Amino acid sequence: MGRAKEIIVKVIPSKIANEFVKKHHYSGKVVPNSTLHFGCFLDEKLHGVMSYGGSMRKDLIQPLVADTGWHEFIELNRMAFDDYLPKNSESRCIAVSIKLIKKNAPQIKWIISFADSTQCGDGTIYRASGFVLTGIKENSQLAINPINKKVEHKITAFHNGNEYDFKNWEKVKGHQLKYIYLIDKKCKITVPIIPFSKIDELGAGMYKGKKVSLQERKSTSVDSVKVAH
Repeated sequence: MGRAKEIIVKVIPSKIANEFVKKHHYSGKVVPNSTLHFGCFLDEKLHGVMSYGGSMRKDLIQPLVADTGWHEFIELNRMAFDDYLPKNSESRCIAVSIKLIKKNAPQIKWIISFADSTQCGDGTIYRASGFVLTGIKENSQLAINPINKKVEHKITAFHNGNEYDFKNWEKVKGHQLKYIYLIDKKCKITVPIIPFSKIDELGAGMYKGKKVSLQERKSTSVDSVKVAH
């Protein structure tokens, strides 16, 4: 684990977290639903942020785990780290944040997160952190806005009044992968758990928009892959 054990993970104000995410996340954007922010500190400086909050479509996410109350799950919807942190930092920080949620928000029974292989990766850190894979879907939610040439989510297009134009925009190549972590191990996931090998079978393995196989991921240390979910 090395120096990763020295990392301090603690709750930080949204202003500080959002500034860091805008600077270090590949999208340069924050998720407005984020309400709980953890900062990752090493040598007394902030080098990583994990932002949690309610899912945008809670009505669709809630049924993924049986008998889940409306406020009993949370989404890890932004994760960004700089290059200063040492090996094993990302998985350790996630583990510590989960322990803090379990202790201070015992009503939260499980966590959901999504890996965007079109621009980042296929979820290496989630797999290393004990999440299970519950969905692999070819991207249909991200497209290139022909006016500003930027990648835009379908929901963003809707809010910007571009809902009908979005259908004709060029979709970004890649997949969206869905991961779940059960804090309460008694909970039952209602959808099939997908073996990680399926990622390669479907050709969904990617890192920063480039195809990568399971073998290539194994030959590359998890910790050399800086995550920005």
